[in-house]
Amino acid sequence: MLYPCLKIYVRLLRPVFCRIIIIDKPELLKQKGPLLLAANHPNSFLDAVILDSLFEQPIWSLARGDVFKNKIIGRILKAIKILPVYRVSEGVENLSSNYETFDACKKIFRNNGVVLIFSEGICVNEWHLRPLKKGTARLVISSWEGDIPVKVLPVCINYSSFRGFRKNLFISFGDSITEKDLPATISEGARIQAFNNELRQQLEKGVYEIPKDDLTLQKKLLERKPSRLKQTLLLIPAFAGCILHAPLYQPIKRYTHKKAAHTDHYDSILTALLFIFYLPYLLLLSLLLYYFTHSLSSFFCLLLLPFSAWSYVQLKPQIDS
Repeated sequence: MLYPCLKIYVRLLRPVFCRIIIIDKPELLKQKGPLLLAANHPNSFLDAVILDSLFEQPIWSLARGDVFKNKIIGRILKAIKILPVYRVSEGVENLSSNYETFDACKKIFRNNGVVLIFSEGICVNEWHLRPLKKGTARLVISSWEGDIPVKVLPVCINYSSFRGFRKNLFISFGDSITEKDLPATISEGARIQAFNNELRQQLEKGVYEIPKDDLTLQKKLLERKPSRLKQTLLLIPAFAGCILHAPLYQPIKRYTHKKAAHTDHYDSILTALLFIFYLPYLLLLSLLLYYFTHSLSSFFCLLLLPFSAWSYVQLKPQIDS
């Protein structure tokens, strides 16, 4: 019950936090399983949240294993379809748990489900494709060897900003990879290498390569300026949105800056906290307005406030300075 409710909630609020989302092949969002989404990983758990909200079918995501150390958090994560994957840096003794996760993924595939894996194995806020780890290849090849016809869909993710809501998001898909695309007669090691080469070739088509200090190229590839008419029409609601949301946004922004300013998880933590507190904030303002006016029209705030926030996001700078 928790997972479908969260998916609906994220879909409703997504336009407030993402200015625009441009998808090159939107018809692929309806793909059925067995399917493995193999993506680059520029923005921590926000990558999984957004992809999950876009795809029609439920998605099981693989996340770093150390966040599962707390048993309560681990149960919550599994309830929202997140499974652990451990790296050597998280303890060699935990690596055996990856077999359990892979078995769980194969069970999902057998039930025609969808799994999301981040093939770089690390999150870095950048426009660059890092070397691919072997985990994706091992999961796929072992599934094929178990007569599971899983298909791999390369997913390329590019953000215009890693520092708050206002971002443009560009998602593109590579060509699907199936068992017939790899020679079956070569050794397992060679097959893993061949798979990674094919996956990398597909991801390189869509992952932007932009130096962090190249502001000109960032604007060229990532910026989408609103029309003069749109700017004029949204100016007043955007100003209202800035003022009305400041009591929520500014404290959360300061807290996140204090805790995670110099990490690659800043944007995801900020967005997650805003997601958590936004609905209570809307209800609080609506109730306060009702208390002073005694009018049921006060609850129109539940619609007008998100619109004002959306208006503000449409006019905000899209590129990190």
